[in-house]
Amino acid sequence: MTSPSAQSSARAASVSRVSRETRVQVTFEADAARAPHIQTPLPFFSHMLDAFACHGRFGLSVEASGDIEVDPHHLMEDVGIVLGQAIAQALDGYKGIARAGCFAFPMDGSLALVALDLCGRPNLTWNVPLGALPVGALDPHLFREFFKGLIDGMRATAHLHVPCHDNDHHVLEALFKAFARALRQAAGRIEPGDALSGALSTKGMLDA
Repeated sequence: MTSPSAQSSARAASVSRVSRETRVQVTFEADAARAPHIQTPLPFFSHMLDAFACHGRFGLSVEASGDIEVDPHHLMEDVGIVLGQAIAQALDGYKGIARAGCFAFPMDGSLALVALDLCGRPNLTWNVPLGALPVGALDPHLFREFFKGLIDGMRATAHLHVPCHDNDHHVLEALFKAFARALRQAAGRIEPGDALSGALSTKGMLDA
């Protein structure tokens, strides 16, 4: 049982989600490059969210708690969902923006490539090799659940690929940075006088 609530303003939104498993509150500001405020009980996950905010030049506040004694899965997935919903609301349903972005981010011997389309259709293609050992006390494979929740919440299509990898820490950090840079591109405003200043689509609308 969840209790979502939201309020949004120009290029910013706050979304909360409360369930028997987690409590999550996220504020996302597309145009406010301020110091992020990240509070989760998972230090490595908090570090990744901080990297996302920094490299996207986004304002980001995340306060999250949950049943991590059971498994961090619930918390990471729900933070993804709520962050995705906040992004979609802040960007006003993706009207008047570039819509697509792509960025390759290297980190030492790892390279992460993220291609993103803010199209209204949730789809995640995940080609990310990860090992079995924990990273920052977390199962690295849980990060797929975070990104799946994020993409579902955003209602976007994303391809995440890692063609080169040296260790899982570098892989995951490069992914968050590449995703942030791709989103920064996709969120770029179309010039006000552009004839396609609504949804950037030959259909004249994005899929709901």
